[in-house]
Amino acid sequence: MNYREIRNLPAMFFAQADKYAGQPFLWRKQAGQWHPLTWAEVAERARALAGGLRRLGVARGDRVVLVAENRPEWLIADLAIMTAGGITVPAYTTNTVADHLHILSDSGAKCAIVSTAALAEQLLPAAAETAGADHVIAIEPPKIPVPAGVRVHAWEQVLQEGRGAAGSADGTLGAIARTDTCCIIYTSGTSGKPKGVMLSHGAILCNCMGADDLLRGLPLFEENREIFLSFLPLSHAYEHTAGQFLPIAIGAQIYYAEGIDKLTANLAEVRPTIMTAVPRLYEVMFARIRHGGERTSGLKRFLFEEAVRLGKKAYETPGAMTIVERVVNALLDVLVRKKVRARFGGRLKAFVSGGAPLNYDIGLFFVALGMRILQGYGQTESAPVVSCNRPANNKLHTVGPPLAGVEVKIAEDGEILVRGELVMQGYWNNPQATAEAIRDGWLHTGDIGRFDEDGCIEITDRKKDIIVNSGGDNLSPARIEGMLTASREIGQAMVYGDRRPHLVALIVPDADFLAEWSRRSGKNGDLAAMTQDSTLHKELYEAVERVNANLSVVERVRRIMIAPQAFTIENAMMTPTLKLRRHIITNRYREELERLYAR
Repeated sequence: MNYREIRNLPAMFFAQADKYAGQPFLWRKQAGQWHPLTWAEVAERARALAGGLRRLGVARGDRVVLVAENRPEWLIADLAIMTAGGITVPAYTTNTVADHLHILSDSGAKCAIVSTAALAEQLLPAAAETAGADHVIAIEPPKIPVPAGVRVHAWEQVLQEGRGAAGSADGTLGAIARTDTCCIIYTSGTSGKPKGVMLSHGAILCNCMGADDLLRGLPLFEENREIFLSFLPLSHAYEHTAGQFLPIAIGAQIYYAEGIDKLTANLAEVRPTIMTAVPRLYEVMFARIRHGGERTSGLKRFLFEEAVRLGKKAYETPGAMTIVERVVNALLDVLVRKKVRARFGGRLKAFVSGGAPLNYDIGLFFVALGMRILQGYGQTESAPVVSCNRPANNKLHTVGPPLAGVEVKIAEDGEILVRGELVMQGYWNNPQATAEAIRDGWLHTGDIGRFDEDGCIEITDRKKDIIVNSGGDNLSPARIEGMLTASREIGQAMVYGDRRPHLVALIVPDADFLAEWSRRSGKNGDLAAMTQDSTLHKELYEAVERVNANLSVVERVRRIMIAPQAFTIENAMMTPTLKLRRHIITNRYREELERLYAR
């Protein structure tokens, strides 16, 4: 496929739909069975919905908010909005009424599409308060009274009415240029109110081109044969590009996971070949796999630990392995690693990690057990992928070289700058923030890094997240937190200490460790009731001390407090892509954290 000749994203999709027509494309599980939609069926529905949107008055450049869990209708709606000449504005399913009100108002949306009755409960009141968002298309009927001033239209009815106007889709597509805005993705707000990132069709096509080039380095890569399992929110730029438009570009099939709670079962059923994921998922899987290995005994435990040890050695110092170690390592690939791979379906060619830094030790653990993890780097403002490790030179401590079509340079202060078609057009209705982010054509990422000898990018920190202690030392909270959460006792951690003499940390115990500790200690209750327990505090601090042994003096965590609850999306302490919302956590616990310095 010549990506540079494609005018827009729907044009790419319809060309692929004509090519693959009756072959399965999108899969959803219903009543215990996976059911497919073919490429031709998806194309017909996208054209019909585009016609229905035009009947409702959606014209070129109009914004349409899309609120839905990952499902076939998400992709159909996204394509239909763009086919009608509109701009998709994805919104997280975890949004509150206030969140929706901000996005609807800020984007000036003319219409919204919502999937379930539960999601409609949060969207409809916001739409009623917003001037202009008069029409809401509901995939499933709402269960709350429809507020005055809002008209709700049934999804199937809009499709039916749009089929008569669907024939004009090709004419509309011809007028959409690569430089036109295709979507406005609101950042997940790790440090404040979300801003709307405007991405062009060309920006996402540029990402698809680079990712396609990268994937062709995988063993046995086959166009129209790859299987993706989609579970990260499609409202996030990472999944929107890498989990939706990339599969379209390479003719892959997409299965929509039933949810994070059923991901393990879905992996075994779907047996994906490629998956995109965020580091938090690897942290959770790491804890489960390691805990499972520790619960075994005798020969099984020995073999598991040897597989990890020799796998790490094979990756880090292959030349130092003896002939016996090489033979044993090959045998362990059959006895141990094959079983680990089977937990992920048995034919996974690569996990692609992005969205946040991947802890090196966790990445190494998976590689040692025979799982390929390719760490990438990017941000919403770059559509989103800037770089990614190559299968032939997978350097876990880096985020790989820039993708094809992407320019990267390092500024004098160490900031990573990006240029190319992938760079956003700017922040919607925010020229000041746009001018700060893009200067002389270069996107200022806010991340600090360098190039290594192979042209791979090493991220050393994020400018905005750097802690500067009272001694003037610059410290990386993400690095220290990653090392802390690699401990089996610690599930989550946030380091604190800006302008303070040393670091302290807010610790959430690992759930399995906490359950085990409760059995040993005979103390039961919820986490909030255990935060002051001196024995639990002592064991957690012993884990922190083990991490401190591998940190410099200024990086060491001197005191800890146990958080009374985990950091979750529901309590707003994590973004929908599972990154810490530092400002919210800090505001919630600032007084308690400050008191640690008085001890």
